[in-house]
Amino acid sequence: MSKEYAPADLSKLNTYSVGGRAHRFDVRGLAGLPAKGASFLEWWEALPPLLGASAIRQLATAIVEARRADRPVVMAMGAHVVKVGCSPVICDLIRRGVVTAVAMNGATAIHDIEVAVFGETSEDVADTIRDGRFGMVEETPKFFADALAAASSADIGLGEVLGNHLLTAKSPQAEHSILAVARQAGIPATVHVAIGTDTIHMHPSMADSDLAGRSMNDFRLVCSVVGDMAAASPGASAGVWCNVGSAVLLPEVFLKAVAVARNLGSDLDEITTANLDMIRHYRPSENVIGRPVKKGKGHQIIGHHEIMLPMLRQAIVEMT
Repeated sequence: MSKEYAPADLSKLNTYSVGGRAHRFDVRGLAGLPAKGASFLEWWEALPPLLGASAIRQLATAIVEARRADRPVVMAMGAHVVKVGCSPVICDLIRRGVVTAVAMNGATAIHDIEVAVFGETSEDVADTIRDGRFGMVEETPKFFADALAAASSADIGLGEVLGNHLLTAKSPQAEHSILAVARQAGIPATVHVAIGTDTIHMHPSMADSDLAGRSMNDFRLVCSVVGDMAAASPGASAGVWCNVGSAVLLPEVFLKAVAVARNLGSDLDEITTANLDMIRHYRPSENVIGRPVKKGKGHQIIGHHEIMLPMLRQAIVEMT
């Protein structure tokens, strides 16, 4: 038999004063309204101190403090950083001594090299995949093959090999190449390839090359960089790792590098990490801003690279 219900008598509710309630927002969190012609710093300080604005502020502060403490600041980048025109932002931060190491996947290296050598990159995949032309340009795999063949030592990694070749070849747009600028600055630039994921892997010149071995050298190098992110002394600032636009590969690289560094004795509890991307992804959330760091030390910053990276750079410039 079905039950019959009478409407609840709301007059019997237990209530209390709003003064006794905890609140997550008050008027101190209201956005400021900078005047027309305001400086960037005035605009920056007018952002509400909440959520994304709070996260990017904390990241900028952590980066500045890390450099003051001589700890590494690493930019780990997917290809879209290059494809949306943000290479000059990263190059400038390298030249300023703010970014002290860069890590990238194979696609990022390809686009970085094509910008430096040809001044353009990023083919229309939907068009070229239909007739067998996708990834079949000759010059890009040849550049990689020539760079690997010209490498002076078996001990250096793929990033250094490519950066050296960009400079030796006097690439016309090398000033906008993250790999070339990193090489000029003498900072680590590591390239982490997953065989079969990049267009150059389809070419015979790569099959017999030491591409994989050079990338393994880079993994060992990035493990050392991550190990150096530990604070120099208790209470001092630690290093910063920014994952920008890599949903899978670089978060996996970072997690393994953290494992190696901790196994070798580095205390990474106080490092700061951040994931900057247009949407949330599982691996960056877990492997970059979740598992490796203490609560509150990982920041999720959602937004387009072409907006967030220039904003972050300008904030850092204003703070230094």
